[in-house]
Amino acid sequence: MTALRLLLRDRVAAFGGLIVLFALVVAIFAPWIAPYPDDAFESHIMQRLRPPSAEFPFGTDNLGRDILSRVILGTRNALLVAVAVVLAAMAIGVPIGLAAGWREGWLSETLMRVTDVFLAVPQLILALALGQLIAPGIGAAMVALALTYWPFFARTVFAETRRLRSALFVDALAGIGASPARILLLHVLPNAAPAVLVRATIGMGFTILTAAILGFLGVGAAPPSPDWGLAVSEARQHLPEAWWFPTFPGMAILLLVLGFNLLGDGLRDAADPRLRRSRR
Repeated sequence: MTALRLLLRDRVAAFGGLIVLFALVVAIFAPWIAPYPDDAFESHIMQRLRPPSAEFPFGTDNLGRDILSRVILGTRNALLVAVAVVLAAMAIGVPIGLAAGWREGWLSETLMRVTDVFLAVPQLILALALGQLIAPGIGAAMVALALTYWPFFARTVFAETRRLRSALFVDALAGIGASPARILLLHVLPNAAPAVLVRATIGMGFTILTAAILGFLGVGAAPPSPDWGLAVSEARQHLPEAWWFPTFPGMAILLLVLGFNLLGDGLRDAADPRLRRSRR
């Protein structure tokens, strides 16, 4: 409750939370909020590249589709990709971090050296290479992003496990005969959960940005998917005349990534006891 109160008092983090909450509501009710949900995937050549107006507040794209409807529908796609990628990365990275952090020896060294190899390569370059190897598409982009983001969770959980394994409560549990699996799953992991949550929140924004870049480069979502990065890519040949075409999808990317980053920073500050003490 103390961490929650600190988070709510942090106006910047609360603003980020409001952005994320607004995006979540938009994603859930997207088919009902979008002005033209049924026409957002169909071509209407006679109304192509219309500027913002009362009929089309965000204008239309090169195929005459309502950009506002596609931005709203793209919110659901962006959040689904972010959640799926982060959950998959957690499923890989958290067990590796627990196993490597609990025991010394060759297994720990091997797991951490593999993690370091993945961390040494920029995620975007690695995701781009993996996406090209698998097959261009949103599914391939999600797999590539998950396979490149798990080391961040592994490193976070590894550091927390190393810190907690020498705690008095862990020694007490081992003294009464608790198994390592029980100690890790029921006691170490819950204590490491705040750090994992912070990493997951920041990872959501980073994943949305990276997925948009992959869509821009042609490795992510394919037409006619209402992907924000794909929309910015399609708009390049119509600049600067059709300025509204890339502007509104780009602003959607900016706001949602900003919201997750602000919320993640607030969660980090609220969850860290040292930062809490420094604020008192």
